[in-house]
Amino acid sequence: MRLVWVALIWAAFAATIAVPIAAAAASPLLAFRDPVYITAGFAGIIALCLLLVQPVLIGGYLPGPSAHRARRVHPLVGGVLVAAVIIHVGGLWVTSPPDVIDALLFASPTPFSAWGVIAMWAIFAVALLAALRRRLRLRPRTWRISHTFLAVVIVLGSVVHGIQIEGTMETFSKTALCALVLVATMKVLADLWVGSRRRTSRAN
Repeated sequence: MRLVWVALIWAAFAATIAVPIAAAAASPLLAFRDPVYITAGFAGIIALCLLLVQPVLIGGYLPGPSAHRARRVHPLVGGVLVAAVIIHVGGLWVTSPPDVIDALLFASPTPFSAWGVIAMWAIFAVALLAALRRRLRLRPRTWRISHTFLAVVIVLGSVVHGIQIEGTMETFSKTALCALVLVATMKVLADLWVGSRRRTSRAN
């Protein structure tokens, strides 16, 4: 019975990620786009899906793997997230360099562009901090605070960016995915805060 329950949870989680991707793949708007633009768009969709995977991993919410093992996968997924963002922005650059330049300079007439750029730089900042963490000799508390702050910026920026875009993503599945990303992020932040308070109480 437990195995069935575990399988159902994993199937539901996989569907949460697969459905928005499948719905976007069925969009009639793809017929008018070139392959580079489509690749860039789906890289952005995958990046948004990975923002749901990250808090689920760090919180150890999925049954099966231990919390320690799930947290070890967290930085690997972060690396894939960085790659997806690079492909997303790179593909858009190939198809329309002026639009990307306007977005990077916060001069784009489309409001979603600024949110995407903010999220992008926050993702790169987290990746850079993670790569230089030992060299910079960041204390655990400093790393935790900076990582948490940037994670919140990434999630908020990405969700607003995704919601405001009217493109290949189907509206209902996109909204549901963004809502789950926010809920999962708030859940893991609350759990980390409670855990931090408990550790402080024990130390005192």
